[in-house]
Amino acid sequence: MTFKPSPLQLERDAYRRRQTTLSVAVAAGSTLVVGILLYAAVTGAPGWDRFRASFLSAEAARDSLPAVLRGLWLNVQLLVVCAIAAVLLGLGIATLRTIRPAVFFPLRAFAAGYTYTFRGLPLIVTLYLFAFGVPGLRLSGTPSVLVLGGIAIVLTYGGYIAEVFRAGIESVHPSQRAAARSLGLTYRQTMRHVVLPQAVRRVAPPLLNDLVAMQKDVGLISLAGPIDAIRAAQIETAGSYNYTPYVVAGVLFVLLAIPVVAVTDWVTLRAARRQSGDNRL
Repeated sequence: MTFKPSPLQLERDAYRRRQTTLSVAVAAGSTLVVGILLYAAVTGAPGWDRFRASFLSAEAARDSLPAVLRGLWLNVQLLVVCAIAAVLLGLGIATLRTIRPAVFFPLRAFAAGYTYTFRGLPLIVTLYLFAFGVPGLRLSGTPSVLVLGGIAIVLTYGGYIAEVFRAGIESVHPSQRAAARSLGLTYRQTMRHVVLPQAVRRVAPPLLNDLVAMQKDVGLISLAGPIDAIRAAQIETAGSYNYTPYVVAGVLFVLLAIPVVAVTDWVTLRAARRQSGDNRL
């Protein structure tokens, strides 16, 4: 049997389509007007010609692009390694902070002290301490400044991710732990099969937001000396006294972040629909 919409339903659908078309047209028109006004304000500034020559030079962008791209590959590699290490570290610290028996209080205290320290310590300070302070100890087997800078990033973001995981773990109702223990599961099995799967699913959006933030902060590794995209842009700028390479590096970082931001928005929307009972993706 074929369902045939009533005339009233057809009229409602037509009205919604008209409203949607009108909303899109108004949004496009207002965006165009704002864009024109901004363009006129920027290009009409007294120093526009000098700014364009110093920051938006097509020739300087073309010349510096290969070097900046080579440096960006180092940022991408560092991002992948640091993201994996920070997630594993954060999960371990969060697990330590949620252990209940009193005998494990020293571990809980250590985990709490770690999160308080590295969440409060600016990343740039941590980076300087590891990249320049640790080599100053002159210990045998000291890794390179690139590795030390990566460790600083991992420790800093591990503190943030640990708190995200801890919030997810504590959001699981205690009755589920009790039910799992009543079925004969050990504490480790309960965490692995009952608590952590739910916690990870719940904290996926904020975890991805931390990944977006880390994607930007890996550029600070240039302060330690490795030639990443930012350092390559600095070298190119020092040779030409033109700041366009920095703009090129910034654009590349934005393009690198777009897929991660898109996935973050999709995961956030999916989680919101799951909570509201809407299964549509």
